[in-house]
Amino acid sequence: MSGWKRGIRANLPIAPSVVAYGGVLGVLAAQKSIAWTHIMALNVFLFAGSAQFVLVDMWTAPLPVLEMALAALIVNLRYLLIGASLKDLFRGQGLFRRLTFMHLVADENWAMTMVAVRKGEGDVFHLLGGGVFLLLVWSSGTMLGMYLGGVIPDPEVLALDFAFTAVFTALAASLWQGRQDLLPWIVAIAAAVLTERFVDGKWYILVGGMLGAVCAAFLPEPKKDGKPTEPQHHEEAA
Repeated sequence: MSGWKRGIRANLPIAPSVVAYGGVLGVLAAQKSIAWTHIMALNVFLFAGSAQFVLVDMWTAPLPVLEMALAALIVNLRYLLIGASLKDLFRGQGLFRRLTFMHLVADENWAMTMVAVRKGEGDVFHLLGGGVFLLLVWSSGTMLGMYLGGVIPDPEVLALDFAFTAVFTALAASLWQGRQDLLPWIVAIAAAVLTERFVDGKWYILVGGMLGAVCAAFLPEPKKDGKPTEPQHHEEAA
C-alpha cells in the first residue's frame, strides 16, 4: 500500500471528530454572518483549526487585520516544533515540496505520521495523504456547520465544543512512549496551565510545547534491557 493511502487510512478514525470540530467553527462563523467564501479561504490558505477559531472570534468590522495576523502567528508558532520533528522525514526533498507538505500539516496527521514512522511505515506521502484528507474533511465540517448555524444556536448544547478536546486526548495517548515521557509531559502541562492563567493570549501553547521539548532534550536516553543505550560501532571486514 502506498504512503498516500496509508496516510488517509490512518486518519479515518479521527474524521468524525474533525467534522464535529469544523462544524463548531462553521456555526460560530454563521452566527457572526461571515461569508462561506471567507471561511473556505481560511481553510485552504491557513488550514489551522486553532488559529481559525481565534480569527473568527476576532472577526468584527472593521477587521483588525494586524491584530488577527499576530494572533494567528502566535497560535501557529508551535509548528516550528512540529517542523523540527519532521527534519529527517523531509531530508532530500526540495524547498517547494517541503513548503507544500508543511502547509498541509495538521496536529492530527502529524501525530499519525509520527506513529507510523516509529513502526517503519511513515514517509512524506503518508503525511501528505493525511493532510489532504483532513483538509477535505475539515472543510466539509465547516460548511455543514455554517449551513446548520441557524438551527444550532449554541454548540455547547450538543457538546460539540468537546470535539477538540476529545481528538487531541486520543492523539496524545497514541504518542505516549512510556515512563520517559512522564516528566516532559508534566512540565509541558504545568507550563501551559500557568501561562494560560497569568498571560493573556495564546502564548500557553508555545510555552508548554517549548518547555516540554527542552525538558525531553536534557533527559538521558531510555535504557534497553536495563542497560543504557550506547552508540553502535560497526567493524569493517578484514
